[in-house]
Amino acid sequence: MLSGRRDTGAPYRFLRKALRVVSDYPPSSITTNKLASYPKAIRGLQDEGLLRQDVEHRTSNYLNNIIEADHGALKRLIRPTRGFQTMKTAAVTLMGFETMRMIRYGHCMQRKRQATGEVRLINQLFGLAA
Repeated sequence: MLSGRRDTGAPYRFLRKALRVVSDYPPSSITTNKLASYPKAIRGLQDEGLLRQDVEHRTSNYLNNIIEADHGALKRLIRPTRGFQTMKTAAVTLMGFETMRMIRYGHCMQRKRQATGEVRLINQLFGLAA
């Protein structure tokens, strides 16, 4: 995608590959930046029948960064911890970061929203003795 010429080929191939990945859940809208080749690529996919005709194309420089913004806090935590001595230490630390993030955003089901429930969850995830 970072070529000298921004033609419709690269966005078309990217969107086609992305549509294959989410083929079970076709998108109702696609948000891209304001690059002029995206509308052409989307129309091409619609003409070929790979994308529904009623898909809304939104252009915004900020709406497509929701996922990246979600990882920003995690990146701030990971950056100072670079330079682990072993891969095992790095994996365990990253697992801890992701677990705490899951708890914070409510991605795990707890019977009680209390500290004891969180401690029990951590013990279960990491196999610690209570």
